[in-house]
Amino acid sequence: MSSALRMLGTLMCVLAACADIVPVKDFNLEKMAGKWYIVGFATNADWFVNHKANMKVGTAVVAPTTGGDLDLSYANLNADGTCWRMTHLAKKTDTPGRFTFHSQIWNNDNDMRIVDVLYDDYALVHTIKTQNGVSEVLNKLYSRTQESSANLQQRFTQFSVETGILPDNIVILPKNGECPEV
Repeated sequence: MSSALRMLGTLMCVLAACADIVPVKDFNLEKMAGKWYIVGFATNADWFVNHKANMKVGTAVVAPTTGGDLDLSYANLNADGTCWRMTHLAKKTDTPGRFTFHSQIWNNDNDMRIVDVLYDDYALVHTIKTQNGVSEVLNKLYSRTQESSANLQQRFTQFSVETGILPDNIVILPKNGECPEV
């Protein structure tokens, strides 16, 4: 039953509000550059529901390319001391703050939008992931530190609920060690 509810919520979002989520006004690619901590994570995807209890803060390094795209590098320190890493080249679109990419690892298409940002503090990233005609919403809260304010956490939670994510699937991640730079 809960899987059907998750799918219905995601479907409603994709058909209605999520398609209208617009990137932040006056997005600045250069100011987005640098290291971010992923401190909040929200999605109704089944894999997340089954793994959210073990997730911790990870890092994202955002590097603008000369052509206006984004090189994204993610890293998470696992409990056994190993590192999980993933990279994407997110292509710019005609809308500043909106990028698209295909994930080779997950074999899905991603429509990513930076919907709110204070460049020296936080960024709210909204992504619609589509695989085999099925779409899911993923929201991430990026921070320049491993912590975020209660006010920011509340804004992230409210935005996630508004985009169809069940409250139980919105997580503020606990602190974590960091993977060594490569």
